[in-house]
Amino acid sequence: MRMIGVVIATSLCLTTAAAAAEGPNDAQIAAIVVTANQVDIDAGRLAASRSHTKEVKEFAKRMIVDHTGVNKSAVELVTKLKVTPQDNPTSQSLKSGGDQNLRNLKGLGGAAFDKAYVDHEVAYHEQVLDAMDNVLIPGAKNQELKALLVKVRPAFVAHLEHAKRIQAPLAGKS
Repeated sequence: MRMIGVVIATSLCLTTAAAAAEGPNDAQIAAIVVTANQVDIDAGRLAASRSHTKEVKEFAKRMIVDHTGVNKSAVELVTKLKVTPQDNPTSQSLKSGGDQNLRNLKGLGGAAFDKAYVDHEVAYHEQVLDAMDNVLIPGAKNQELKALLVKVRPAFVAHLEHAKRIQAPLAGKS
C-alpha cells in the first residue's frame, strides 16, 4: 500500500516540480486533469465490479459518475477553446501510477481489496487537491479553465471526506 502512495506522490510531485521550473501550460493542465479523472474512473469501475461491500461499491459508482462528468466538462471546454490536451511527464506518470494501482488491486480480493481501494482513494484525492491548490489552479492562464478547476474542487473535497468516512471501518480488515 505504501508503494501506491509513493507512486501517487511521485506523479503529483512532478506537477509541482514542473510548476517550480516553468509551470505546466493550459494544454498540459488539461491533459493532467483528464488523466487524473480517468485514473479514478478506471479504479472506480474495477471497485464497482469487484467489491462486495455496499459502501465501497456505492463510493466507486460515485467516483465513476463524478469524474466522468468532470472529464466531459473539461473536454467540452478544451474543444470550445480549440486547445488540444498536451501529454506531459505528469500526465504520463499519473497514467502509469493508475495502471500500477489497477494491477495491485486486481491481485486482491474481499476485505483486502476494499481496504486497498479506499486507502488509495484517500491518498489520491489528498494529492490531487494539493496539486489543484498549488499548481493547477494558480497555473491556469485561461480564465475559463481556471474557473472549471475552481468549480470542481469542492467535489474532490467531498470525495476525500467520503473516502475517509468509509476508510475507518475498513482499517482493521484485510
